[in-house]
Amino acid sequence: MSGFIGEWQALVVLVLAGFLPNEIWRMLGLWLGGGIDEGSELLIWVRAVATAILAGVIAQILVLPPGALASVPALLRYGAVAAGLLAFIAVRRSILIGVIAGEAVLIAGQWWLG
Repeated sequence: MSGFIGEWQALVVLVLAGFLPNEIWRMLGLWLGGGIDEGSELLIWVRAVATAILAGVIAQILVLPPGALASVPALLRYGAVAAGLLAFIAVRRSILIGVIAGEAVLIAGQWWLG
């Protein structure tokens, strides 16, 4: 079994260094934010900042793609984002459907181009 999982020390380090520090902040946020009204100005501001950061990351990935995405033509990248946005809007603002549609267009387009 150790050959399948690997060294148990590596798993312990992964849990201690990767999982627990993240989980502590998530639980603390859940505990502290549990009583905040969802319509409060603070949460509206937090949502706006999170949306702006996400839009910035998406724009950066589109304009200056990292790694293997750099080999995908710009028109295909922009088309995949447009298809994902249209699917998101068409299917009652479903993020999952938007992501799946964008990925499908990207994969199909790259397959078709060779």
